Amino acid sequence: MVGWRAAGGARAVLRRLSAAAEAAAKQDGRVFAASYSGSSGGVNAPFGLGQYANLLRAQAFASRGVALNFHQLIRNAGISTTRNLLAADDAMVPVSSPLTPPLGDGEQTDKKGAIVKRLKVQAIKKDIKQSPKKVNLVAKLVRGMRVEDALLQLQVTVKRAAKTVYQVIHSARANAAHNHGLDPDKLIVEEAFVGKGLYLKRLSYHAKGRCGVMVRPRCRLTVVVREATAEEEAKIAKLRVSNYKKLTRKEKQLMPHRLIEVSPRWARKRKEEAGAAA
Repeated sequence: MVGWRAAGGARAVLRRLSAAAEAAAKQDGRVFAASYSGSSGGVNAPFGLGQYANLLRAQAFASRGVALNFHQLIRNAGISTTRNLLAADDAMVPVSSPLTPPLGDGEQTDKKGAIVKRLKVQAIKKDIKQSPKKVNLVAKLVRGMRVEDALLQLQVTVKRAAKTVYQVIHSARANAAHNHGLDPDKLIVEEAFVGKGLYLKRLSYHAKGRCGVMVRPRCRLTVVVREATAEEEAKIAKLRVSNYKKLTRKEKQLMPHRLIEVSPRWARKRKEEAGAAA
């Protein structure tokens, strides 16, 4: 009885769907004949997956007919669609996004229209076996200086990281001079920043059979150099004429007239020499 009732309900649903499809087709001048024939084997068999498939096919057929009629009605009414607009517009020119900078050769123009060459060259050293904080202390010292002054300052800096920073700045100057044709005497340390590298964990042996975790840090150093502009060269010449009076912090980095001694080694001889000189 359950199977017969389910089959009867399915027939009623199919009749309604076929009637709706025929009515929609007649409005547009089309006739869709939907016939349903039930077999004795299908009736006697229980309501299974085969009849579900027939029901889904009938629903798809009805929805397709309604969609076609709606599209034709819009087309007859003269309403344009995006497909027609795109097909009619053949002269579409791609426009670059205002957020992305144009690809150039590193040259820019100033207010007067003159071409200003501001090519930057960098040098990177990876896998430095030292803490990023300790290397950054030295990198911060020479940031913004002229390359010649930075190399001279690193020679008198009493820090283990000074040798590493010296090598990277020297490599950046060599790259700028030999590979890009920049003047090595006009180079300025534009950027000098440190990044965190791979931290290795090792065992730290403690008393009474205990142990802990010891971390061996590593870092990477990146130095970016560029040529000094005409304004910066004029400022340096002006500072030389004024004998370095009333310098700002940025001007001191640009043209230091006195070397900075960082973390001097304490010794009794130094104190005695200072007293004798006084």
